[in-house]
Amino acid sequence: MTEEPASYRPNPTLKRVENGFESVLFNSRWLMAPFYFGLVVSLAVLLFKFGMMLWEFVLHVPYAKESDIILGVLSLIDVSLTGNLILIVVFSGYENFVSRIDPGGHPDWPEWMTKVDFAGLKQKLLASIVAISAIQVLKAFMNIDVVFDPSKLAWLVGVHLVFVVSTLVLALSDRWGSDH
Repeated sequence: MTEEPASYRPNPTLKRVENGFESVLFNSRWLMAPFYFGLVVSLAVLLFKFGMMLWEFVLHVPYAKESDIILGVLSLIDVSLTGNLILIVVFSGYENFVSRIDPGGHPDWPEWMTKVDFAGLKQKLLASIVAISAIQVLKAFMNIDVVFDPSKLAWLVGVHLVFVVSTLVLALSDRWGSDH
């Protein structure tokens, strides 16, 4: 066995510095945990807002027109989809970037929560954004006889189409990328 020249032997001090730096980088993922906790708090705030909207909706149902009821339901769906979006970001972000979640002992654990990778997260996020955007366009359309603002409606439709096209492009690029 031949001995390596001194220039090829790793410097033990540099190796310790490198390992320490890599440890700091690896453990920095925990800096994201407070962000996810903040999103859980925002979910609680959204729940409070949903409760207020639901209460107001129920109180006004006896006197509301059919279109007002549909608009109210769409608003509740909109808030619900936003809550779903927050949950998707919290669980998949935590699972993908911070630490694995052990679903053991939770028989009702949704299967997707530990199986959404980054590409799936992007697709779910964009799909939720498209659905929320579609609801905004539908609400504007349902309210067209009360307030018709062609400029606002055009912007809503335009932004919605941008979200739809972006989602399609992302899905196609993910599919083409996984084929190779």
